[in-house]
Amino acid sequence: MERLKKQMEFIVEVDKVKKIIRQTYLADSSRKENDAEHSWHLALMAVLLKEYSNEEVDLSKVVPMVLIHDLVEIDAGDTYAYDEAGAADKRSRETKAADRIFAILPEDQGSWFRALWEEFEAYETAEAKFAHVLDNCQPLLLNDASDGLSWSEHGVRKSQIYKRNERTAEGSREIWEYMKELVDKHIRLGHVINE
Repeated sequence: MERLKKQMEFIVEVDKVKKIIRQTYLADSSRKENDAEHSWHLALMAVLLKEYSNEEVDLSKVVPMVLIHDLVEIDAGDTYAYDEAGAADKRSRETKAADRIFAILPEDQGSWFRALWEEFEAYETAEAKFAHVLDNCQPLLLNDASDGLSWSEHGVRKSQIYKRNERTAEGSREIWEYMKELVDKHIRLGHVINE
């Protein structure tokens, strides 16, 4: 029963991820998405878009990886992709959060989740590279669907998008090419600053 109690405590704790609001709007522009919606979307994308990964990937690693990658934001908060000041201490805030949140679980599961989170952060394995493609692609797709709303609100520049995605092609060249087409479209529409 002690193991089950810890698992249930973790399940209740991570419900808080539903309250972490991101800067990306839903496709219909009605409101901004939360971290739980974002993670669910990535898990579905992983299954649908696996064929575009540059390397063979194990979905039994990718799916839980994308489902847990933002749980640390329960404590650390969401750092907007183009927030340079927030990025300065992001790693330390998120590591502290990972220490607390994954420790709620039974040791074997907590260690596994922590290792998956660290693997995602390290950006070295085929699974981590593909998970990052999804994490970077999804906001671009929603920005496209919402007429570049969050890009316009934040005055996002092409150089910022390209800097954030400088390694995206390592996970999927085809998806990165598609993403570049979307960015170019929104430059033409005036939603992304061309610099």
